[in-house]
Amino acid sequence: MQQHHTAARRAPRGKSIVALCAAVLALAAPLAQAADTPYPNRPIRLVLPFPAGGGTDNLARIMGPKMLALLGQPVVIDNKPGAAGNIATDNVAKAEPDGYTVLMGFNTALTINPALYKNLSFDIGRDLRPVTLLAGAQYILVVNSAVPAKSVKELVALAKAKPGSLNYSSSGPGGPLHLAAELFKARTGTDIVHVPYKGGGPASVALIGGDVQMMFGSVTAVLPFVREGKLRALASTGMKRLMVAPEIPTLNESGLAGFNVTSWYGLLVPTKTPDAVVARLGEAAQKTVQMPEVREAMSRQGLDVATDTQAQFATLIKEESKTWADLIAKLNIKAD
Repeated sequence: MQQHHTAARRAPRGKSIVALCAAVLALAAPLAQAADTPYPNRPIRLVLPFPAGGGTDNLARIMGPKMLALLGQPVVIDNKPGAAGNIATDNVAKAEPDGYTVLMGFNTALTINPALYKNLSFDIGRDLRPVTLLAGAQYILVVNSAVPAKSVKELVALAKAKPGSLNYSSSGPGGPLHLAAELFKARTGTDIVHVPYKGGGPASVALIGGDVQMMFGSVTAVLPFVREGKLRALASTGMKRLMVAPEIPTLNESGLAGFNVTSWYGLLVPTKTPDAVVARLGEAAQKTVQMPEVREAMSRQGLDVATDTQAQFATLIKEESKTWADLIAKLNIKAD
């Protein structure tokens, strides 16, 4: 009787184990299937740190349809402006690392902001993984047409002859135009007064009107005025001459060896994003920017294609961050 009772009790236990195994397998099946599903299998959200209509937005809208064709999924542009790009960066840094939330990073937000803004809720090196560089753009050192200097050498001589007599405009404290000019001052040992404006447009207007004598401006903002004779271009800020204006020498050629200040755009994802996903995304992005129609559209925006490896992109961010952090600390520059 006891033996029969024990057997009777074991029967339901065996059934429960079978049922439990079946339940586990039922749960594991869709997970395994999801893991085997090729990336991407749903729309990708491309987070932008600035409003619609700016350079980052223009590049994203040039690339989006072409990446759709390569990836087979829509690239949905999500503009998250505010806090000089920190809101968008934070959004991606804290997103699921699955390749479906991607940051189109701009160098000021990635390499300048960490030194300007204290107590950020993210760390670029810790929380974000570089995928690929996409494009770069130089700045142009321009002077008002009434300034007698016809070269960088002559401008430096003029500034040294009358310290504090020249003024330069910028789009605001801590911005790339401001820092480019301060790096120029540091490299040339000149005393030139900073006059900040609220944006590159007002800064250009002030220069044309003669309120200031010089500035570093974006190619798209100042080159038309150079062509019209309202401004004089002395040098560009990259290591190679501008494709759209090869007659303008670089600062590197003009006596400031190694001077290289550019704006650039690149893709980043949360740190723990799988290698295969990062590789797939990077490959599609690099193929996109190499398409002739995309290169042509980028050129009209003053952009040059600038792809590299993940490691090279990470090194660029690290080295540029140190350059700006050192300069910001030395000059005690504060965010406006």
